[in-house]
Amino acid sequence: MDFTFTEEQRAAAEAARGVFAGVAPDAVPSPALTTGAVAEGFDRGLWSRLADADLLSLLLAEEHGGARLDAIALCLVLREAGRVLARVPLLEHSAAAAAVQAYGGPQQADRLLARAGRGELVLTVAAQGRTGHDPAEQAVTARREGPAWLLEGVQTAVPWAYDADLVVVPAHVEGAAGDRTVLALVPREAEGLVLAEQVSTSGERLAELRLRSVRVESGEVIEADGAWEWLHALLVTGTCALALGLGEQVLRMTGEYTGKREQFGYPLATFQAVAVQAADRYIDLRAMEATLWQAAWRIASGAPGALPVAGDLAVAKIWAAEGVRRVVQTAQHLHGGFGADTDYPLHRYHAWAKHLELALGPAAAYEERLGDLLATHPLA
Repeated sequence: MDFTFTEEQRAAAEAARGVFAGVAPDAVPSPALTTGAVAEGFDRGLWSRLADADLLSLLLAEEHGGARLDAIALCLVLREAGRVLARVPLLEHSAAAAAVQAYGGPQQADRLLARAGRGELVLTVAAQGRTGHDPAEQAVTARREGPAWLLEGVQTAVPWAYDADLVVVPAHVEGAAGDRTVLALVPREAEGLVLAEQVSTSGERLAELRLRSVRVESGEVIEADGAWEWLHALLVTGTCALALGLGEQVLRMTGEYTGKREQFGYPLATFQAVAVQAADRYIDLRAMEATLWQAAWRIASGAPGALPVAGDLAVAKIWAAEGVRRVVQTAQHLHGGFGADTDYPLHRYHAWAKHLELALGPAAAYEERLGDLLATHPLA
């Protein structure tokens, strides 16, 4: 089998490297130096450059101005974004647009996707649930009222909610034929929608969404089976890609620092204890990479069977969460006091790593899911 990336996937990664080349993670204040969010909104200049490079429309079809690439290509781009802590809703926006294309109706696609691909319309997703520890699809209920739907509930820690034009909200529907989940495309200015500011561990501005009888027309609701599961899988995989890029950049920074910093007349990198710790973190990163591409391939190929997809997602998120935490902790240790200096970008990488570790659920939650899967589908 050929495990190399396609020419189109490599081109997407190369374009991303070009766009992100001028991004400086230390240009944004450290969360430790602020009493609130580090910035009011995302990097609009970078967003425009991503749109000009056609990186906001990677997953979209040609008729919507896209390249019709797959989850692997998106993860390659997100990996580059993670290296520089890119302050843009690239993951949420791309995943939401792809879900509209895959599961929405033609009118939704025609109205939204071309504008989303050009960056004129910003999308985000409410995927953390009420508390961050419960299923997102259970946090909001939806019920029909004539030709529309009424939404009630709360979603916490919604990224980029203050900047997005539309928030994709999974909602729980009870019915005689069984419960199901729909996706509501909720305008940020919708009547009954209240945003309460929250600040993430990375210092970025989040929002608690409080939906009080928010009315959404039927044409703004995706009712197709499997839409939320697919969207959630893409969000989880993209989060793993961001963590991988971040971890690789942190290990590179650590290697450069320990190669120059001397103790007792020798570079730190020549000491066995330092080299062993760095080697362990390199192994973490390679495991993060292998499990990421397995999960991304499952989504891209549409491989049948719920167990392989859910299992691969769980394994990838476990490695991403635990691996990125170990990488930044080792980096802080090997940098000594210099690593805690808020004028040095490692401090921001550590804060972002903690956010990615917990985003969409910590490792323990996915270990529990993996255990349930193995109990239900024992290995042959």
